[in-house]
Amino acid sequence: MVRVSYRIWDVQMKNNTLVATVAGLVLSLLASSGTAHHAFSAQFDVEKPLKLIGTVTKVVWRNPHAWFYIDVEDDSDNVTNWGMELASPNLLMRKGWNRSSMKVGDVVTVEGFHARDGSNTGNARVVTLNATGKTLSIGSGYTGRDQ
Repeated sequence: MVRVSYRIWDVQMKNNTLVATVAGLVLSLLASSGTAHHAFSAQFDVEKPLKLIGTVTKVVWRNPHAWFYIDVEDDSDNVTNWGMELASPNLLMRKGWNRSSMKVGDVVTVEGFHARDGSNTGNARVVTLNATGKTLSIGSGYTGRDQ
């Protein structure tokens, strides 16, 4: 009988070790993804508003922020691809967006803020679908105060 109780104890210890290991991995993943998020003011400059008109080339629905990319043509017919950050997919869905609200090939007008590093990146505040005039509410980034 003593052997049976030791075997049961061994099985319980192995299960407890497995549970603790899995819990530790989950917590470390959650902690690392949380630290990757940034404040709006760390990446974007409210003193550099921008307004772009371009054709959507890619839409990415991924946490912590959705992104879309547009080809913008300048006065000399040069095309530059811009990456525009949106709110989280969850917030966008609560604002009425879905994965097909903006599609590759749509021509859009974007108002937002330019990246601090001067790259072809911005934070979108308002997106208007030029074909329909429909404005998509964003709900991300700048709130009028330093974050």
